[in-house]
This record gives sequence, structure tokens and C-alpha cells, in this order.
Amino acid sequence: MGQLDNKVAIVTGATSGIGETIAEMFVAEGARVVGVGRRTEEGRALEERCGDALSFIRTDVSNENDVIAMVDHAVKRFGQLDCLVNNAGFGVPIASVTDLTGEQFDATFATNVRGVMFGMKHVAPIMMKQKSGSIITIASAAGLRAGISTHIYAASKAAVIQLSANVGAELGSYNIRCNSISPGAIVTGIFAKSMGVAEPSAADRVTGVVEEMFATVQEIPRAGQTRDIAATAVFLASDASSFITGQDIAVCGGFVPYGKMGWTEAVEGRQELARRIKAELGANT
Repeated sequence: MGQLDNKVAIVTGATSGIGETIAEMFVAEGARVVGVGRRTEEGRALEERCGDALSFIRTDVSNENDVIAMVDHAVKRFGQLDCLVNNAGFGVPIASVTDLTGEQFDATFATNVRGVMFGMKHVAPIMMKQKSGSIITIASAAGLRAGISTHIYAASKAAVIQLSANVGAELGSYNIRCNSISPGAIVTGIFAKSMGVAEPSAADRVTGVVEEMFATVQEIPRAGQTRDIAATAVFLASDASSFITGQDIAVCGGFVPYGKMGWTEAVEGRQELARRIKAELGANT
């Protein structure tokens, strides 16, 4: 028996990193999953690994028509919809506020906030009708602590934490739970991608560099892993969390309450990470 037997979930950003691990763990726990992403080759590979329990659909969550098609696909393919995991994310290089651009702001908020809102908007009628459901949004420690990430990314993640809680206030009477998860220093390729030092497939291959640097930035002496976030998502999607809503869970190894990193350390750390990633990529070409 799995924790998610007989449940159907949509997982956005499922072609790499946290989303990929969530999709795979959901399937392992008995769920049927619609995996969502913009990288078709990686999506098809995920579909092949998971078999009939997972169906991939290429989706840009910032496009409302794509989100409508995503939700329709889930219901037509699996007959119901019990959970939405808003995981798709976008980041930009760290920079001074004096150097930020409107284009960076629009691109980040289009995926990180508007995409989350569209997902909530279009799964809500289905869940309201069946009077059950779990909506999980992947936020970030950057939405809880200032000075540890890029300004625009941090603002977008703070926005979705509040959006999730606010929507939860409306939907609670329908037995729909809305919660968010704020990962800390988790080993994924998003850091290399957001810094512009690697294209997506290459970024996913240099996570060993990220793991080494992230091992000492929080009280628990190891880097966070995607499975740490996926396990929390399984709990929030399962009936074990049936009385939990409007919450943000920081899965950060103690980084949010105890970490000492500030803006200067964050900038210097990302510069060093970029240097090491470039060196690693150069060594492997």
C-alpha cells in the first residue's frame, strides 16, 4: 500500500530537479501523475521510466491556455484530480537592485507567480465540485529570509507563500488544502541555469559542485536533496495531512531559523559556485 494510492496529481516542472523527484516519488507511492514541463525530450524519458502511471504533457505554465490543456489532460487521462504541485520555477542571476530590468521581473513573475495562480484557478473548480484536494506550491527559503537570493526571485517566492495561504482561506470550506514548501539549499541544476553558466541539460550534470558547497550552509551538516522536498510533498498530498492548510513548511536543515548568510556572502557564494561550475563543465568537454 502506498501513501498516495488511488490519487491523481499534476506536477509542474517535472523534467528535472525537485519536480522530477516529486513525480517519481508520487508514482512510487501509488499515485497516477501528469508530469508537466517545457523540455519534451526529458519529459518523454520520465514517462518511459514511470510507465502507465505517468503521462507527460508539454506546458508553459505562464500561458493560461497551456494550463487549461494541462488540467483537461489530467482529467481525461486519469478520470479525476486530487493534487496539484506547483513546482515550475524561473530564476535570474544575482545582481544589485540598480541593475535589475523589467524583462527579468516579468519573466520571473510570469512563471513563479502567474503560473502558480493559473494552476490554482483551473484545478479549483474540479476540487470544489468533489469537495477534496491538495494544492502544494514549492516556494523557497528566499521567500522567508532576506538577503540570501536574487531580489526578484525572493519577491516572487514570498508572493506565492502568501498566495497559497490566501487561496487556502477561500477553499478550506470545500475541504481543499493549500500549503507551500520552502526548500533551503537543495542540490539541483537551477543554480547553474539561473546564473547563466550552463544550459539546462548541462546544469543537471554539475550538481556535485552544488552539493559540495551546500553541505555547510545550514545546521544539519549535509546539502539538501530533492528527495527531502519530495517526501514533504508526499505527506501534504496524502490523507495524513488532512487537517493541515495555510501552512508553509521550511525544509531547509535549519537554514531559515539559524543560517548566518547575508547579502555579501550570498553574492560571493554564487560567484564561487559559478566559477566551480564553469571549471567542471570545462573539464568534462
